[in-house]
Amino acid sequence: MTPHPANPVHPVRTPWPTVRLGEVLRHRKEWITIDDLTNYKRPRVQLHVQGIVVRDEVPGALIKTKTQQVCRTGEFLVAEIDAKVGGFGIVPESLDGSIVSGHYFLFVIDGAKLDRRFLDYFIRTPAFREQVAAQGSTNYAAIRPAHVLGYEMPLPPLVEQRRVVARIEELSAQIHEARTLHLQASEEADALLVAMAHRGDLDRSAKECAGWKRRRLSDVIQFVDDAHKVAPDRSYPNLGIYSFGRGLFHKPPIDGLTTSATTLRRVKVGQFIYSRLFAFEGAYGRVTPEFDGAFVSQEYPTFDCDSRQIRSDFLAAYFKPAHLWKAVAAGSKGLGDRRQRVQPAQVLAHELWLPPIEWQNRLAEVQAEVDALKRLQAETAAELDALLPAILDRAFKGEL
Repeated sequence: MTPHPANPVHPVRTPWPTVRLGEVLRHRKEWITIDDLTNYKRPRVQLHVQGIVVRDEVPGALIKTKTQQVCRTGEFLVAEIDAKVGGFGIVPESLDGSIVSGHYFLFVIDGAKLDRRFLDYFIRTPAFREQVAAQGSTNYAAIRPAHVLGYEMPLPPLVEQRRVVARIEELSAQIHEARTLHLQASEEADALLVAMAHRGDLDRSAKECAGWKRRRLSDVIQFVDDAHKVAPDRSYPNLGIYSFGRGLFHKPPIDGLTTSATTLRRVKVGQFIYSRLFAFEGAYGRVTPEFDGAFVSQEYPTFDCDSRQIRSDFLAAYFKPAHLWKAVAAGSKGLGDRRQRVQPAQVLAHELWLPPIEWQNRLAEVQAEVDALKRLQAETAAELDALLPAILDRAFKGEL
């Protein structure tokens, strides 16, 4: 009976056959002797299937093990030990001719049966990684070439592999575009806050007419040390400060029994805070409600703000530009060394243009909107992060 046009019959998708990798990969064992006078690229196989990148390029004289393997574009490279934590990937064109030691295995892909991009996506799935993790009983159990060749994967015809890859890449591009738009929106929001805090469009006279005044920070903020003796039977909520003016973040609680600190400093909402060790790269911020009552070490000076004159929202926005970190840090000992510390006196001595409190209140309103935007972006980012694994799961079930 001919089907009615309004109810077309769709073909039933049959399951893809499963093959062992040994049917589509060949372990290549080819060694060279390192020449002391030749420079060699070396790759770094990133964990958690994050790709293969350039580690370094060194003269052969600095390479102790003189027998090495040469990588070729498109080969499947597996780290003997790190494979269990996702230490494998496809060799990119930029690393063609790079060298690896005998602790890595190289596999040639049979292009007549398997599209390397199809394999590249499959190795990112739990279905593949669980096979690797199942080999051995400890994190240090080595993966052998025979193990790799024994792993299984679904293998549709080559034309179907290419169709699936094209669909994955189309959806991946959409995810990437969404992430890019989020980043741009966040950067533009931060730029607006910086512009409001500095008003570079106004000259000295215009600022004075608008009520801005030159002030030392010591006139409007005060260093406070709400120190508490550490109790061994207590756990203390802790925070850190991102560099480059990106605000605060939660750190694991401090265990009173195991910490070497004898006292910790408690912070409260509305304070201005920075890291003495990383002030030179913008580790300044404000204490927001979710960090109220957290504890920090003496490396994190905290300041109360005179609410009649200055807000911590303003200060956090003011300290985002890099030239200010350098200006404040210029007087610290050991400038240029990563162990330099910026002292509270240096921060308090900093002189700035201080806008009227009404303008700072407007900035704080914008900051609240920016915070809400970033919270939404964080939620959406988590959803975006979950999208590609879900896409790959569907793809290798033949559902794309």
